[in-house]
Amino acid sequence: MKILWICNIALPRIAEYLHMEASNKEGWLAGLSERLLEQGRESGIELAVAFPAEDLKWVVPAAEYETQFTAYGFHEDTVHPENYPEGLERRLKEIINDFEPAVVHCFGTEYPHALAAARVCHGEKLLIGIQGICTLCAESYLADLPKRVVKRVTFRDFIRKDSILQQKEKFEKRGQMEREALGLAGFVTGRTEIDRSFAGKYSPKATYFSMNETLRRNFYEGCWEEENCEKHSIFVSQGDYPLKGLHYVLRAMPAILEKYPDAKVYVAGNSIVNRQSLKDRIKLPSYGKYLLELIERGGLQGKVQFLGRLSAEEMKLRFLKSHLFVCASSMENSPNSLGEAMLLGVPCVTAQVGGVTSVFTPGQDGLAYPGFGADCYRDAEDPEGAQAQELARTVLQMWEQEEKIPFYTQNARAHGARNHHARQNYDRLLTIYAQIGERK
Repeated sequence: MKILWICNIALPRIAEYLHMEASNKEGWLAGLSERLLEQGRESGIELAVAFPAEDLKWVVPAAEYETQFTAYGFHEDTVHPENYPEGLERRLKEIINDFEPAVVHCFGTEYPHALAAARVCHGEKLLIGIQGICTLCAESYLADLPKRVVKRVTFRDFIRKDSILQQKEKFEKRGQMEREALGLAGFVTGRTEIDRSFAGKYSPKATYFSMNETLRRNFYEGCWEEENCEKHSIFVSQGDYPLKGLHYVLRAMPAILEKYPDAKVYVAGNSIVNRQSLKDRIKLPSYGKYLLELIERGGLQGKVQFLGRLSAEEMKLRFLKSHLFVCASSMENSPNSLGEAMLLGVPCVTAQVGGVTSVFTPGQDGLAYPGFGADCYRDAEDPEGAQAQELARTVLQMWEQEEKIPFYTQNARAHGARNHHARQNYDRLLTIYAQIGERK
């Protein structure tokens, strides 16, 4: 059976062949592709992958234990995914006609290629996998930020047309494309109750399949051990835009430091707080300036370290060194960083938002607190501060009940292993492909 994947990144195998820089994004996709390529012969799957690149076609040769596969490029501005590129539909139609797939599997609805694929591909062979949900992200994007921060436009924001409000508007545009794409799909996969609800609303005629994700391979090995971690260190996997909630963490830190003066926060991903040079200061976005204000106001100098982009192995080492992983996002579907932490058995504290509780059981796998939009913050004069207090309380609860940590980590590892079981997820994917093929 011929399967065409449409993705937003070059898979590691393709990047290596084309001498491109491999992306650390969508690690679960790399894990699933490795499994599919390794088992391609026995499964009868012939794979092709289309991704943003030059409008070219490549045959990627077989590596050890892997089959060869076809790769296609199409033009898309992934930096500005709110823009729908002219010619994208034509190019995807060329790719589909050239490869003649039985199933077109589009991963995610966040990019224009999902809508383009839906417009040119017959619904009976189009499978769309829900990842993040832009519509819901737009609704939660401002994440209780003060109005002055939301309205502020720095020089960088003005030049790039990328203020916080404009960022929210871009998510809204992506949400419009997302809803149309789902409405045209014949089949949809998801892994949380919020996925199922969203698909039922905007893709009522489509067949919905539950499908968990396979994470990056290196996270299936290794186990967190308290004696090997840096005591009272908190790891946040991303913090470069409001949706990820780093401001809640920074506002929670003074209360945490009162009890544990040695506490520190480590933040992975793009740093938007650099201000060493004039150029750095000119490039500061409003959200970056606010994070710096919170660091200064809270006396957090030396207590927050921005690590920059980390490889998969560097991320794993940071997880294992941390005393706690915190997910403070105002909206998540099923965050892969939380899944990675669970697989490794890292103690976890998470905001209870979106689809989180479909993959994480509060009180069993770790601790959760009311997240953005919870009823308990409705009448608060300072909702951001109120949520930060809940976050601080939950972090302190985790560390003060140290005897419960082995219970949480053991449960989290077992739950994560079930959610992200590579072989079971692979078998499930093949079953879905077969069911779609039979209905044609």
